Parts: sequence; C-alpha cells; structure tokens
Amino acid sequence: MAQEPVINIWPGSGSFFPGRTPFGYFDTDAQFILDIDKFAIWAGRRLGYPITDIELTDDNFYAAYEQSVADYSSYVNSFSARDNILSLSGLPTASLQLEEQYIEPTLQGVFKLSEAYATEIGIGGELKHYTGSINVVANQQVYELDGGTVNLERGNFQTDSFTIRQIFINDASPMARYIDPSGMSGIGNAEFLNQFGWGNMGVQYTLMPLHYDLMRMQALEMHTHIRKAAHGFHLAGNRIRIFPIPEDDSKIFFTYTLDSDSIVSATEGSGLGVITDHSNIPYNNKTYSYINDIGKNWIRRYGLALAKEMLGFVRSKYSSIPMTMDNEVTLNGADLISSAATDIETLITELNETLEGFSRQAQLERKQAETDALSTAMAKLPLKIYVK
Repeated sequence: MAQEPVINIWPGSGSFFPGRTPFGYFDTDAQFILDIDKFAIWAGRRLGYPITDIELTDDNFYAAYEQSVADYSSYVNSFSARDNILSLSGLPTASLQLEEQYIEPTLQGVFKLSEAYATEIGIGGELKHYTGSINVVANQQVYELDGGTVNLERGNFQTDSFTIRQIFINDASPMARYIDPSGMSGIGNAEFLNQFGWGNMGVQYTLMPLHYDLMRMQALEMHTHIRKAAHGFHLAGNRIRIFPIPEDDSKIFFTYTLDSDSIVSATEGSGLGVITDHSNIPYNNKTYSYINDIGKNWIRRYGLALAKEMLGFVRSKYSSIPMTMDNEVTLNGADLISSAATDIETLITELNETLEGFSRQAQLERKQAETDALSTAMAKLPLKIYVK
C-alpha cells in the first residue's frame, strides 16, 4: 500500500539560534537574531497563515532571509566597486574591508590613464626610452635597422620587438640663435633698439615675458624643420630611408622603447595580493546591524518573494491533493512561482535604480541641474536699488 507523503506545515513561529542558516553569514549579529524570527512570522502570515497551511518550515524562512541580506550586500557592493575601481586598482587586498569604509574620490586612476597617453607622445609615463644610433655612410640613403650599422643601448633587433619614438637631426638649439645678437636670426631687435636711441651701446637685450621667449624658440625650431632643413626620413618595417642623401660619414641618433618593457610596465602591481578587477576587490557582506530601515525594508520584501518561490516549488510537486472519494484540492504552485519571479525582478530593478541614483556620476549631474535651476531663478529676481 502506497504511503501518503509527509508534508511539514509551518506552525506559526520559530526559534532561531546560530547555525540554523545554510552559510551562517550573519548568525552572530545580535540584530539579525532578533529580526529573523520576526521575518518568519511576518512572511508566513503574508503567505496566508493561519487561514491556509504553509508547507514550509522555519529553516526555509531562515534560508530565504539570509539569502536576501546577502543579495542586498552583493548589489550594494557591486555599485560601490564600480564607482571606485579606478582608485582601487593596484592596491593591496590585505587588511582591507571596504564594505564599511568611506573611499575618498581621487584622480589616481585618471593619472594612470594619462600616463599611458604621455608614454605614447613622449612627454612622460613610466616606459623607459633608450638611445640608439645609425652609422651613416656617405652616399648611402637606405639602412636596415637589423643590420650591423645600428648601435643600441639595450636589446637586440634580431630578437626583440621595439618601437622607434624619435629620430634626431644635428642642428643647433633654437636658444643659441635666439640670444645671438650678432646673428640677426633670432629675435632681431637691433633696429628696434636703434629707434629708441638705445643702439651703439654694445650687446643689448630686451626684457620680454617668458611665454614670448618660448613661442619664439618654437617658431625657430619649426622654421628649421619645415622651411630650412629639408631633413627627413621614411621608416617602414626595419628599413629607414634618409633624406637628403648623406654627403659625409656621421651618426643619426634616435630614441626607442622595447615592447617587452611595455608589458612589464602594464602588469606592474598586478598579481597575487593586489586589486586587479571586480572579482578581487575586498568587499565582504554588509554588517547587518549597520543596514538602515530603507535597506531592511527591501530585504524583507525580497525574502518574502524567495519564500513564495519555495512554497510554489513545494506545491508544484503535487498539483492536487485528494480530500474525499469525489473531491480534491488543486494547489496553486505555478501561480506562486510566477508571482515570485515577477516580485524578484521588480525588487532587483528597484534596487538597481536606487543605487544608480546614488552613484557619483548621478550626484554630479543632479548637482549641476540644481545649480543651473538656481542660476535661472536668480537671473529673474529683481535687483535691489540702494539709495544713499
């Protein structure tokens, strides 16, 4: 004879003690111990107790509440990690517990990104620039960089990948021409001084603003490279073509970087024990006692949705229960599962929108909107007239 299934029915209350949740994340929190039994009573009544039987035990309610608090912590921490990842990348993970710490916004991450751009344009960064030279031979215009005519400070063109950053030509500094009063190729103020009666007094200088000197030197350098020198080169692969054709034996110097150094620089600070991405930012579960009533309200509603889902799974196992010879009770398992899925999706969307509204970008945009609105309102106010 087949046995009837044993169905546990919720008695209406429970008695929680540490160790009754699956993971025990919050079992030692005094406030959690007080709230979890209250949640079980509330959730049972919201599901229909005592009018209808609830095919759940107190352990089911405890598991739902623990998961709800853990999910809430995960969503909040994920948004915090997104806002702070630039500032935190590269820091050691040891002894950090960021879930309860205020992280002051810094520009450290922006500086790291800027250094990458600075490296490429040759005005900074952490990548080392090395010096090399080409032994130029008279009447030879084309040179193979992996040949014997190249001298390198470090590395080997046969085995290492490299990037040439800058090629120099032998030319006098623009400063040397700028301050040369006799050459008349720099600032050329001799006639200007004569008009003021300051000529025929030896070497003369006119005190000018510093930015003026810099602009003139830049103009002289561009004049040399564009109008006057006609020096140039064409670099493709490992071959360089020099213009014009060299007339004498000499050297052409250049700076270069090794691609292997780029990899080392890019991975510096990475590895075990440092923050590299979202997966190892040291955010643990929130301390339950520190969560405010706004968060606990979401936790209770989310926990109720999880309990409703579990109840739906239980009732779906038996679509109907026979009562008498001719009657049976149809269970609403499918309806509970569908309703719980809708509630869970709604609550997650609600929390995401709330957290998005508290993001650093949203706060700045809101502050800007407030400032613009205040400026518009102040512009329409009549100005006071003061009479003495």
